[in-house]
Amino acid sequence: MIRRCPALIISWLLLMSSIGAQTRPMSQLDSRTVSSPNQSRPRIGLVLSGGGARGWAHVGVLKWLEEHRIPVDYVAGTSMGGLVGAMYAMGARPNEIREVGNEMDWDKALSGPPSFDELSYRRKEDQRAYPTDVEFGAGKGIKLPSGINSGHNIALIFDKLTLPYASIRNFDDLPIPFRCVATDMIEARQVVLSDMPLSQALRATMSIPGLFNPVEINDRVLADGGLLNNIPTDVAKEMGADIIIAVNVGTPLGTREEIRTLPGMLSQIIGVATIESDRRNLKLANLVITPDLGKYTLLDFTAVNPIADLGYKAAELNGAALEKYSLSEDEWKEHIAARDARRRSGVPVPNTLAVEGTTEQNARSVSKSLTPDLGNPIDPDELGTKLSRIRGQGRYESLDYTLSGAYDRSRLMIHVRDKAYGPALLLPIVALRSSNIADVKFSIGGRFTIFDIGEYGSELRFDAIIGSDDLLGIEYFRPLGQKGLFVAPRALFEANSVDLFSDGDRVAEYRQRKVAAGVDFGYIFNRRTEVRVGYEVGRAQAKVSIGDPVLPSVRGLISDASASFSFEGQNSANVPTRGLSFNANAHWYFAAPGSEGGFPQAQIRAANHMPLNEKSSLFLYGGAGTTFSDTAAPLQQFTLGGPFRLGAFGPQEFRGDNFVLAGAGYQHRVGYLPEFLGRKIYAAGWYEIGGTSFSGSDFDLRNSVSGGLLLETRIGPLVMGGAFGEGGRGRIFISLGRIF
Repeated sequence: MIRRCPALIISWLLLMSSIGAQTRPMSQLDSRTVSSPNQSRPRIGLVLSGGGARGWAHVGVLKWLEEHRIPVDYVAGTSMGGLVGAMYAMGARPNEIREVGNEMDWDKALSGPPSFDELSYRRKEDQRAYPTDVEFGAGKGIKLPSGINSGHNIALIFDKLTLPYASIRNFDDLPIPFRCVATDMIEARQVVLSDMPLSQALRATMSIPGLFNPVEINDRVLADGGLLNNIPTDVAKEMGADIIIAVNVGTPLGTREEIRTLPGMLSQIIGVATIESDRRNLKLANLVITPDLGKYTLLDFTAVNPIADLGYKAAELNGAALEKYSLSEDEWKEHIAARDARRRSGVPVPNTLAVEGTTEQNARSVSKSLTPDLGNPIDPDELGTKLSRIRGQGRYESLDYTLSGAYDRSRLMIHVRDKAYGPALLLPIVALRSSNIADVKFSIGGRFTIFDIGEYGSELRFDAIIGSDDLLGIEYFRPLGQKGLFVAPRALFEANSVDLFSDGDRVAEYRQRKVAAGVDFGYIFNRRTEVRVGYEVGRAQAKVSIGDPVLPSVRGLISDASASFSFEGQNSANVPTRGLSFNANAHWYFAAPGSEGGFPQAQIRAANHMPLNEKSSLFLYGGAGTTFSDTAAPLQQFTLGGPFRLGAFGPQEFRGDNFVLAGAGYQHRVGYLPEFLGRKIYAAGWYEIGGTSFSGSDFDLRNSVSGGLLLETRIGPLVMGGAFGEGGRGRIFISLGRIF
């Protein structure tokens, strides 16, 4: 996300959220003055402004202050300044804060939906069929989430950072008294956060409207404090500071040339709208440090070291004014000892568990997954992984945790946020594919899922797609017990077009239709593995719709028993970079249109991606299918042709009772899409060999070399490329929504 989300989006979202906002005086509940012990020196308040990744400059300023023995008695911050300020207020040294920034996985921290690894098996099925990040609520009308990012991952990071202080509810009890600022999005007023779980306060002060979902605390809807008070010197003053040192890392106003572009103008509008608040608050500071951050933007989160070094340099330039507040060696040692004595480093041991924010049934399910951890010190990584996997069930927007009660007899509080736009969910799909300028196929539709129909854990799933391919389907998934066993009755109508080729030329198009009903029994072992057995019966037909008939029209009864095994071990449904995917299935067709009797059939498919480094990976894929020396009915023949199935040839150009396919390739990440459009961009090249055969004949093997770009868009993978094969065959292909 760091490179993908341009300043344009942030600026626009902030603009939309701040238009018309009016600041009102804080109530007595919003701010409290801290009583400080008697001391001869003035009390120093450090104010750290918001500014996104530019806030790493605060770390360099802190380093310089500590090297020159300048004490900090109060800390107030907004947004990124709130995060850095909170870590310092908890007793962390500047080098420790820098280390946190360098070690953080920012792509994961700022990602929105669950990763493919975290999804339950059912949600993995959804992602394979509907590979989109877009999800709607579909209960009473169509609803959208309140932000691109639910904030789940960043909340877990804050939970981990603040874990030793998770039971603290008064920020005066930190080693350094602390405050951060958020914006009440209902009343359009600033809220000074001082007496709540510290991790929740950090979530609130950094929740950019529209990008992150706002945080609901005590019936208030809170978002980024920078909307109304980006440099909270007034807050430090009310805390009791005699001297205020402010560090301003906000983006400065643009020049005449810079505002001639739309992003520059939107950024300037925000600067102009908030400049009076900044100027007013800066007047309360005794000293203002403004690092010259040059080219660095609010999105350069991985540039921790160079940005921090510029902060250090800025403090050094103000050294003469700062050093008059310096302590002697003995005074400094006494100051640090007193601060360290208030620092916590142990990990709490919860004895009880409570789940809040969701239904009683959901709370019992979450509690059952976490209860075995009670009585042991919290492992934040393990707990975070469990909460992320619970979110992967698809029911919840986000989960995080705090503690309450005594340090060694505490209660683990799990905060669950149900999807406000649920409970019924709609996954849309827009599918376009073409490997010939005269053959463009387009479909649109979605999957509608309702949870807990008849029993907790059940799902009623509807599929509806219209266009070149039509699908109407329904499945009722119902667990049998608590261990993974299930039953899934289903019914469907589907229609699609199939091209017929002769000597490489498309000579006809057949339209296939099927109406069927069936039932499956199966077992889901874990998030990755499922087995199924089932039976289906219905009617199917195929007849020519364009061109000369190559195969005869067929229609009649279709009846088959099936068994399948699936393993989903990859890290993405769209463009994986690691892991194995494997599927094997077998059928016994009792009847099929065009067949004189029953016949068996089986096939396997597999793909394995092996990372070489952070950007590159190798991949292998292939499959094989057989009708075991029997003759398959026309609708059950295997086909090859099209991207990733011999891409230099037409889709389904080759037919037979058996097939083999093998491919190998290399992919390399070459860039990022803007956050509102998607994720990563890959360049890839691959080689394929494969062929089909009829019973009693040899395989007619073909070769194909392909290359292109793969883009992870929010509405599914976009593939643009071309292929070249033997005999001078070649094609340009494009697909959106599904990879062919």
